[in-house]
Amino acid sequence: MTIDLGGVIVATTLPFTPDPAAPGGLAVDYERFAAHCDWLISNGCRGVGPNGSLGEYSSLTDAERRKVVQVAVEAVGGRGLVVAGVHGVGWHQAKHWAELAKEDGADGVLLLPPTLYRASEAEVIEHYTRVAEVGLPIMMYNNPIDTKVDLVPSLVAKLASIPNVVAIKEFSGDVRRVYEIRERCDIDVIAGADDLLFESLVNGAVGWFAGYPNAFPAEAVELYELARADRIVEARELYRHLVPAFRWDSRTEFVQAIKLSIDIVGRSYGGPTRPPRGPLTPEHEAGVRADVEAALRYLASR
Repeated sequence: MTIDLGGVIVATTLPFTPDPAAPGGLAVDYERFAAHCDWLISNGCRGVGPNGSLGEYSSLTDAERRKVVQVAVEAVGGRGLVVAGVHGVGWHQAKHWAELAKEDGADGVLLLPPTLYRASEAEVIEHYTRVAEVGLPIMMYNNPIDTKVDLVPSLVAKLASIPNVVAIKEFSGDVRRVYEIRERCDIDVIAGADDLLFESLVNGAVGWFAGYPNAFPAEAVELYELARADRIVEARELYRHLVPAFRWDSRTEFVQAIKLSIDIVGRSYGGPTRPPRGPLTPEHEAGVRADVEAALRYLASR
């Protein structure tokens, strides 16, 4: 596969509605989710990424998890890409979700190393090799903070030789890796941390698998395009006013924070999170509100 998975692809949040009979007392609101996907594409985003951590995939039933991808594919309707999260404890689970994603019309998959297990290099290589057999383009996801498995550049170079592995979402927090990965292999590096976006793009990242565009899609696309066009002064000025909010993407409470941010902006729906995630503390809520409202004031003044 040589498909380009660059551009602004949004790791979508997932709306819930109260339902005592549903897990955690919250049912997936598929209608609002479809509307959110449509809104993101209509605001210039290249695609959506359902069933990532931001989409609370680990809190979903198997039936919910599959339907989320189906709804995203239908809502996007060929206007952009659907890159489905297919994370699993082992390759057999991840491969199963990749097979369903392919059957349901996804354009590619986002894949962590084995979750909940500190896999060896050989086990990580087998994990990606097995899922690649499904035939969809794979964007690897390096998040050593959560998985405790670090896809270091030397390992990325080995994984890049696997057919269908075409990109890596880099979330290690070390922006120097953009250069080193590109030196070692021909693979697209995708910015994974919103609060390192500018630095990653300047260093050569070609995409953004993003959280905060859930709240600021048009502005995020503008920022991405300015940086990619080497309009650095303009990009830096816009980024400077957005990055205080973007920092919440790299915090433990990122799902709750981004959902609240969507509600503050008021152009889509964020809503509550399903257990184990509870509501933000009053202190954190006040911080999110302050950062997002400051960004909105700047955007309104432009």
